[in-house]
Amino acid sequence: MKYVFRALPALLLIFFLSSARGQATSAPLTEEQRRTEIQELHQQLNAIAVRLSALEAQHPATATGLPPVPASPTPQTTPAQDSGITKEDRETLAFFRGTTLSFGLDGYYGYNFNVPVGGVNLLRAYDVTSNSFNINQASLIIEHLPTTTQRFGGRLDLQYGQATETLQGSSANEQRPQVWRNLFQAYGTYLAPVGSGLQIDFGKFASSLGNEGNYTKDQITYSRAYSFNYLPFYHMGFRMNYNVTSKLNVAYWLVNGANDTEDLNGFKSQAFLFTIKPSSTLSWNVNYYFGEEGRAFEPNQSALPTTNINPVPDGREHIFDTYATWTATPKLTVVGEADYVLNRTQKEQQPPRVVLGSLTAKYALPHRWNLGGRFEYFDDRGGLFSGKTQSLKEGTLSLDHQFAEGFLARAEYRRDFSNQPFFLTDTTGVLVHAQSTATLGLVYWWGMKQGSW
Repeated sequence: MKYVFRALPALLLIFFLSSARGQATSAPLTEEQRRTEIQELHQQLNAIAVRLSALEAQHPATATGLPPVPASPTPQTTPAQDSGITKEDRETLAFFRGTTLSFGLDGYYGYNFNVPVGGVNLLRAYDVTSNSFNINQASLIIEHLPTTTQRFGGRLDLQYGQATETLQGSSANEQRPQVWRNLFQAYGTYLAPVGSGLQIDFGKFASSLGNEGNYTKDQITYSRAYSFNYLPFYHMGFRMNYNVTSKLNVAYWLVNGANDTEDLNGFKSQAFLFTIKPSSTLSWNVNYYFGEEGRAFEPNQSALPTTNINPVPDGREHIFDTYATWTATPKLTVVGEADYVLNRTQKEQQPPRVVLGSLTAKYALPHRWNLGGRFEYFDDRGGLFSGKTQSLKEGTLSLDHQFAEGFLARAEYRRDFSNQPFFLTDTTGVLVHAQSTATLGLVYWWGMKQGSW
């Protein structure tokens, strides 16, 4: 600042000389004289400015009146090191950026108007008890989908509650159910660089036979159809799927069996599955599954079985499954399903069979309300499903409301019929041809995906 004061006399001298020159000259200055005078003043001011800049560069602290600020050293580290994140850390974070973590809670209250002994709703997969508040399912899902830049991933579904017992709680289909009970899905996946991408999964995965799935929030009705309860819930082994075109996907499975985490007989089952999408509003699935499903070892809860069953079951099960989903309008969705199942215990046996068909519809009402309905026919020849040869029918009507993203309430009325006395009553040993139930389900789900939700 003091250099500015040192320059003041020079500025005043210039101003004084220019004023004196103006006073000594009585005649007005010409335009040319004015320009020359102005140029001389500019030159003098520029010279002063240059001198001030030089002095301030030599003594910055004195010129500004502030303490000197040390110059920052030139950074010698990379941006990743400067932020404390290594290259390996960045690669790990990039992987988890595509990982989804979600939670679900599915509970209900149901009432059976037959008031059955023990409060048991027969032929139900999930809403199995009456006049009781229940946690049908609490679930944790971790999933990382493969991409063309990160070709491996996987999925883990941990499941607890009443549905867990239904799906995988029985020694009838597992050697050691206590080991696998809460592990609904656990598989790794790899997207092989073949054509449009060949996805290969290994582990335990949910079955895609039948149009209904495990999680209630994704279904049209609360209770599941007979077909869901009868067809396989899950498989253990390999599966592959490939998009032949944008309208055709083909898949192949090589698995232990139906609902077998550990193989019951050493014979591997197979499946061929086709998903056809002729238009944006129609999807059609055609599936064929076959294998030997009979148990060849005596079950043992405490250890692996060491005793064979004789004679060894060598009959095969064949499942022909097809279903189509049609979005008739933006508000109306219709789903049709048909299945034909043959299952022999021994090769020479006349096979029991199952024939079933169902039609399900959903209509979107204003303000997040939805109306749903299902009708199903199930011909159980040989009692493969119910343990008794009979013709079953069920009609279901549901109304749900999504109060907010992640919270759904669904009310349902369902009536089951049989051509045989089959359903329980409040009197032991007395059976009737039908049962009616009313159910209120509350479903919550929430989760996060790194970078978004």
